[in-house]
Amino acid sequence: MVAGSLSLALIAVAALVVGYVTGLPASGPSSSTAAEEQTPTPRPAPNALPAPASVDTFDRAARSIDDPTSIWVVVNKLRPMNPQDFEPLDLVEVPVEYTNEPLLRQEASDAVVAMFDTALGEAGLELASNSAYRSYSAQENVYDGDDLTTARPGFSEHQTGLTIDIGPLSGECSLDECFGETPEGIWLRDNAWRFGFILRYPADKTDITGYTFEPWHFRYVGPDLANEMRETGVTTLEEFFGLPPAPDYG
Repeated sequence: MVAGSLSLALIAVAALVVGYVTGLPASGPSSSTAAEEQTPTPRPAPNALPAPASVDTFDRAARSIDDPTSIWVVVNKLRPMNPQDFEPLDLVEVPVEYTNEPLLRQEASDAVVAMFDTALGEAGLELASNSAYRSYSAQENVYDGDDLTTARPGFSEHQTGLTIDIGPLSGECSLDECFGETPEGIWLRDNAWRFGFILRYPADKTDITGYTFEPWHFRYVGPDLANEMRETGVTTLEEFFGLPPAPDYG
């Protein structure tokens, strides 16, 4: 019996040793491995990439806003013509219907002809020029003392040779705010940009431009700038070029 008991004891010790070496209990059900017990940690989702910043590729310094020969020159109550008696060297007669024979710089003249032809061809609208280039001395005769409706001599956009007052050939609402509600006025408002013109004195920007609404007054700035202003929704040259408002003379 002693030998038998000794044999059983040795077997028990051996089982304990094996369990210690293998990391398993000597008896009972087997346990899960460490790998099975661990739950994988979820990986955080990568941060969304920021949307690329919009880049303004339009070069606002491509042309001068000070040189009177530049088609981007800005003239207002704080920015007179320089020199005040400036006269463009490339003035030509504009071959369109008119009430007063118009002169404009060649580039602006060509654009007016194209615009009038398109208005007739696309919409059957007949346009006429009411006023175009005016010299310093001519502006002296036009200025009536009302600074909201007429510019003082030396401060008029008409002196640049880039501005034209347009009305219907019929004369209806010519040089009147009601022109903006005529088919001709609406067509010009919506299409002048195609030919490089902007409506220079919008109804809601008197505090910026210094002038009341003139739906007949269109300024040639070239197709690039006219299109950029349309795309950005900026309606005045002062705002587009970051210039101070000019409601009054300095």
